[in-house]
Amino acid sequence: AVETEAVMAATVAAPVRAGTSRAPAFCQMKWLPLLLVAVAAAAVAEQQVPLVLWSSDRDLWAPAADTHEGHITSDMQLSTYLDPALELGPRNVLLFLQDKLSIEDFTAYGGVFGNKQDSTFSNLENALDLAPSSLVLPAVDWYAVSTLTTYLQEKLGASPLHVDLATLRELKLNASLPALLLIRLPYTASSGLMAPREVLTGNDEVIGQVLSMLKSEDVPYTAALTAVRPSRVARDAAMVAGGLGRQLLQTTPKQPVSVVVHPPVSYNDTAPRILFWAQNFSVAYRDSWEDLTARTFDAPSLNMTGSFWNDSIARLSLTYEQLFGATVTFKFTLVNRFYPVSARHWFTMERLEIHSNGSVAYFNVSQITGPSIYSFHCQYVSSLSNKGSILVPDTQPFLWQMTLEEFQIQAFNVTGEQFSYATDCAGFFSPAIWMGLLTSLFMLFIFTYGLHMILSLKTMDRFDDHKGPTITLTQIV
Repeated sequence: AVETEAVMAATVAAPVRAGTSRAPAFCQMKWLPLLLVAVAAAAVAEQQVPLVLWSSDRDLWAPAADTHEGHITSDMQLSTYLDPALELGPRNVLLFLQDKLSIEDFTAYGGVFGNKQDSTFSNLENALDLAPSSLVLPAVDWYAVSTLTTYLQEKLGASPLHVDLATLRELKLNASLPALLLIRLPYTASSGLMAPREVLTGNDEVIGQVLSMLKSEDVPYTAALTAVRPSRVARDAAMVAGGLGRQLLQTTPKQPVSVVVHPPVSYNDTAPRILFWAQNFSVAYRDSWEDLTARTFDAPSLNMTGSFWNDSIARLSLTYEQLFGATVTFKFTLVNRFYPVSARHWFTMERLEIHSNGSVAYFNVSQITGPSIYSFHCQYVSSLSNKGSILVPDTQPFLWQMTLEEFQIQAFNVTGEQFSYATDCAGFFSPAIWMGLLTSLFMLFIFTYGLHMILSLKTMDRFDDHKGPTITLTQIV
């Protein structure tokens, strides 16, 4: 076991060969069985994905001497690997982003132990074998990967361009001009063995075709393969079974047959920008309630005229005809700001506006906030007092009421049409936790008092000897 761990540490800690700046390629596959040790050591983490880097230039990465079995690469460590490649390497960067990917996919479908004919990643193996420099990071923190596109965009000074094979053939790359090409690769959630293998094989063929096109045009490049989240979710099963939290949209939970899961509302310009979802969306005017759930999430053509998005401000506008006898528009306005104290961007929903018959009603919704890389979720976003009163009217009396059940929204750092990890409105100290704390403190007080009474007991220092005279205790008055 000690020898195996030493080999694992040497393998992972030296992903680049000395002198040639070449990583252990996938074609060798000697490190894949040993990575099971790293996977077992890091099984407690929930959001770790592999990251594979390779480039047409030499000497871009130094050996990763600080990695070891079970090591998780943080965002700061990842930047130390990427900075040299972006500053000294090619200005054309390819980001192959898969929806789900784990080290277990390489061990299950890769050509381990020299079985090249069984490998699902033949093109990737060949690319790593021929690349002058490459780097393999088995476990990268989810936060680092979630900000990778933004990081590359800031370093290159170029907006990400979502491309496929058709658009890539028409695209003319220039070695002197920076370009960030984002290529999305699918993954199946099927539990069968063949379906994931076929999809991974298809993804590998896409990688091979893209690299062949770049090679034919003699364009220098740096490529990266990673995923939004891990494909193997068995490590989270205990948490789900324990009922430690609600399952949100990004985890695609199994719903009862009677529960209908609606697709989220998505506002797009060149890509999905704003996502909005609720299990129930109900509005009241003068105590007359209307259910807008079907008209919002199941509508073939939802009117989102007036919606817009940029890096600082996002507005989702939903317009409904013949609602309470008029045309009513709901506007959700979110603002993204950078806070130096936390050294990150946070979003806040500034207000919720209701436009009807030339008048505007405002709700204060400042409690809807969180880091910009996350979405926001709350069981109830409502103006009713028995449901939390997160929606606060700006004037009284107020004619409008609103309730959103299982509300979830994301307006920044949206990738595809799936929500990121959600920050929840639920407080940490629930009534059950408070009762447990109070009960524990009361029991601790009883234990302390009893221990103090026991320590206060004094033993007798004089004893009666039956052979001697009787002890006489004089009474002191």
